[in-house]
Amino acid sequence: MPFADLGLSDELLRAVGESGYAEPTPIQAATIPSVLMMRDIIGIAQTGTGKTAAFVLPMIDILGHGRRRALMPRSLILEPTRELAAQVAENFEKYGKYHDLKMALLIGGVQMGDQVKALSDGVDVLIATPGRLIDLFERGKILLTGCNLLVIDEADRMLDMGFIPDIENICTKLPMNRQTLLFSATMPPPIKKLADKFLSNPKTIEVARPATTNTNITQWLVPVKGQAFEKRKVLRSLLKQDEVRTAIIFCNRKTAVRELNKSLKSHGFASGEIHGDMDQPARIAELDRFKSGDINILVASDVAARGLDIKGVSTVFNFDAPWHPDDYVHRIGRTGRAGATGTAYTLVAKEDAENIENIEKLTGQKIPRLESVPAVKEGEAPTPRARRTRDAKPEPRRAKRDEAPPPERPVRDARPPRREPMRSEEAADGPDDGWNGPVPDFLSAKLTVD
Repeated sequence: MPFADLGLSDELLRAVGESGYAEPTPIQAATIPSVLMMRDIIGIAQTGTGKTAAFVLPMIDILGHGRRRALMPRSLILEPTRELAAQVAENFEKYGKYHDLKMALLIGGVQMGDQVKALSDGVDVLIATPGRLIDLFERGKILLTGCNLLVIDEADRMLDMGFIPDIENICTKLPMNRQTLLFSATMPPPIKKLADKFLSNPKTIEVARPATTNTNITQWLVPVKGQAFEKRKVLRSLLKQDEVRTAIIFCNRKTAVRELNKSLKSHGFASGEIHGDMDQPARIAELDRFKSGDINILVASDVAARGLDIKGVSTVFNFDAPWHPDDYVHRIGRTGRAGATGTAYTLVAKEDAENIENIEKLTGQKIPRLESVPAVKEGEAPTPRARRTRDAKPEPRRAKRDEAPPPERPVRDARPPRREPMRSEEAADGPDDGWNGPVPDFLSAKLTVD
């Protein structure tokens, strides 16, 4: 089925064609006509199936009619992270270039001034994270009474990040008579409860059962010893494989992201990092370096697990098995996108066994084990300096590289024997010659009895 059969406008079809897409994905083909008919939607699809365009494309046509007013956005898209919000904004710019639509991006980590000015001028599409939206609403900088179309994207991630109370608060400030679209890769009970409360007779569209992984992704578990040093050693061997062209490596902690990136750089890899402690301009700059090819390895925390649509990612590595099994689905979904193939490796130490068990229970499949790590030839990747490890023995120290080694020290047996201890059996019967200082007077005192 071509895009032309979905009921989209000629201007929108032109923009889609210039973007290089000829046929819609299953979630797009099932969702777009229903959205254009103003139905409420519950969309359940695994990551990487094109669900962003499934709501962006019909929204552009719906908003093509009508006028904008100051401080009153006509539509609202809620995203859990800044990166995902920025990606949705890029989609609107790409597909809406032949429509006269204005968009505002409300995310944390940047100044409010430009965001407030955009709202004052009036916007058709407001893309926001819940925290920044509520902040501006409480300051009186935005009104939601004119918002007739709401999209709640990555709803299960909203649940994990504790945003559900904020979502409920925002929904109470929107018009009762509105169209609501809810998209999620999984559908836990709290999300189902949210849908029942705020959606009206929704149509449920499911292109894959909840929490399934992309069949285009080859998955492997790599057993390693529990030490971080051993994990880094195995990871470097896997990174040096020819099929690993670009890779995203996920860690559970921000400190682990920084340490791993530093280690990879010291071994000659072109790597960068992205995590929650970085401000938004720094995150964007690092992502741009990765997209442009300045670096081919990106070490990330789960802030980058969802929503990043980076073309050509060949491999995903889970340096740490994720604590939440849902995060596994989203992490490995950064590869194998838009019909491409990819590979996902998860390094498994002894303490990761429970996490892996939960992941396999959620996805309903047994992930195969990679029993042997591919051997790597010496000198395959530059190592600027030797790094001492706990298990390695230190080499003999030299004063300078070109100087001869120092003369050998005399062995311990050639030294003069030490004086025997005073309490030895031979010294017990002889005179006490161990003291050669002045004798205190109190030692010569005698005890007399009257």
